[in-house]
Amino acid sequence: MQKNQPAVFILIALFSLYTNDLSAQSNFIKYELGAGLNSFIYQGDLAPSRFGSYKTMQFGINLSGSRIINRLFMVRLNVAIGGLKGDESKFDSPDYRKHRNFNFSTPVLELAPMLVYNLFGKNYAEKGISPYIFGGAGISLLKIKRDWSNYDAAFFGDGSDIPASIAIDAAHSVPGIMPVIPFGVGIRYSLSPTIALTAESSYRLTFTDYLDGFSQAANPAINDHYQLITVGAIYRLGNTNTLSCPALKY
Repeated sequence: MQKNQPAVFILIALFSLYTNDLSAQSNFIKYELGAGLNSFIYQGDLAPSRFGSYKTMQFGINLSGSRIINRLFMVRLNVAIGGLKGDESKFDSPDYRKHRNFNFSTPVLELAPMLVYNLFGKNYAEKGISPYIFGGAGISLLKIKRDWSNYDAAFFGDGSDIPASIAIDAAHSVPGIMPVIPFGVGIRYSLSPTIALTAESSYRLTFTDYLDGFSQAANPAINDHYQLITVGAIYRLGNTNTLSCPALKY
């Protein structure tokens, strides 16, 4: 028994530290509410580059509710409300875009549960800066309006296959409910135990080439996507750590 006493004491000490840590965490704030502003950036066939169409960027709002699990992880339900738009008439290069002249627009209501990982393990921090990454899965509700009425047939000539491709796209339905995979990075600055400011950049992976209503008449090889840039504020609900040492009174 004496030979095993050091190991027993170590196990008791580790268990004590673990239970104390859980007890301390149980007294920290566990819930957060967030609100902010979004910019929706369309990335698809009607955008000038793979980075998206910033000239047609749309703005919206972001709402969230989070449950802190521990120092590293929290789960978040995110609601993004805004819109997406693409308009080839906005771009001079390459020259064919102004003549093809496709455009679309849609409102977006996105619901997405996410897992958030705090890189510095500072979910309970009362002040300071901490970066985080996040990812999840969700759905976007859409109402897509596409328009090819300004297509310049004379510019492309009689041999163009675009009119036939437009007919194919016109016969294809556009999504009203679209699954998305959101993931991104963010940084938060805690001003106090209850208030924090946040900034995020996130990407929405989709599984359709008809987010903009066009595929065969544009670029059927690559699906459409979109990006969100978000700034906002967080309010923490509940009490701060009640295990903080009280002031001594004499």
